[in-house]
Amino acid sequence: MLVLTRRVDESIRIGDDIRITVVKIKGTQQICVGVDAPRDVPVLREELLIERTDEVKEPSAEES
Repeated sequence: MLVLTRRVDESIRIGDDIRITVVKIKGTQQICVGVDAPRDVPVLREELLIERTDEVKEPSAEES
């Protein structure tokens, strides 16, 4: 994992098409980031991706 230090309004580029910008810092434990990416690139919070994957792996009781 690459770890970088950024301040508010500073960005990180991923390839030519994706830009991550620090928008706001809240206290010492939380930051707000902005993501600029092409529409065809999915951008999801990791916990939502994990939740979706778990739903696919565990079929509902109605399907059994």
